[in-house]
This record gives sequence, C-alpha cells and structure tokens, in this order.
Amino acid sequence: MPADQLCLAAAAAFFLTGLVTGAWKYACIVRDPDARAPVYVDVAHRSSLLYAFACGLIAMFVARSAYANTTNVVAASVLIAYFALSVLGYVIHGILRDTDNQLRRPHRLGHRTVPAGPILAFMLSLIAAEIGAFVVIVAGWLAGARAHV
Repeated sequence: MPADQLCLAAAAAFFLTGLVTGAWKYACIVRDPDARAPVYVDVAHRSSLLYAFACGLIAMFVARSAYANTTNVVAASVLIAYFALSVLGYVIHGILRDTDNQLRRPHRLGHRTVPAGPILAFMLSLIAAEIGAFVVIVAGWLAGARAHV
C-alpha cells in the first residue's frame, strides 16, 4: 500500500474513533449530574480527531517524498502505531474511570498500580519514535521538494 494511502486510511479510522468517542462523551455528559464526561473520555475524543488530521498532514508529506515507499510506510506506521496506542490508553482509562492524570504516581490501571519503569520506558520510546519518524518523513519531503526546484 502506498504510504499516503496508509495515512489516509489511518486518518479515516481516527476520525471515526473521534466521532464514536464524541457520542460516548455526550452520553456521559447527559448522565452526569454536573454534565461532565470523565477526563479520559474527553481526551480520547479530542486526541482521535487531532490524530486524524495529523495523519492527513503526514499523507501530504509522504506523497511528496523523495524516499522509497517502504521508508515512508515504516516511518508513518511508527507514528500511526503510537497514536493508536495513545488513544487506546485513553479509552481504557475512560472506561475504567480510574484517573484524571495517567502520569500521576502511583500510576493507576483500574484498581491496580503499574510500576513507574514501564510507564517511563513507554513514554521515552513514544517521544523518540514519534519525533524520529516525523524527522524521516519531513526529510523525505524536503528531499522531494529540492528535486522539484
């Protein structure tokens, strides 16, 4: 699959997730006496919509990249995977209603405590992978832009 099509498919999936979590958010607001949704229901809704547009932007960069499709697919897949893992985490916390800050210690997952080490490792890998993958994508786009000047 071409990298731009992968990104557009991910954009569609994130946008649909945003719409579904928006309906979930509304249902929570209607049932809550203070008309509020759980924090992570709201975060899942908003982040899904933002990731949808991010994937659309990434599609534009990879479509104009001088790099091989395989390079672009791998870099885009890294971003998409971490976006999806983030949304999944937000949805889980939204379902469990276990925290209003997933990075506050002790880290909660339902009634359990998660050790700080794995959380730190995930966050560091997310930072490195997302920034690294995006740098690769932008470098490919810049190389493609120079080729057309």
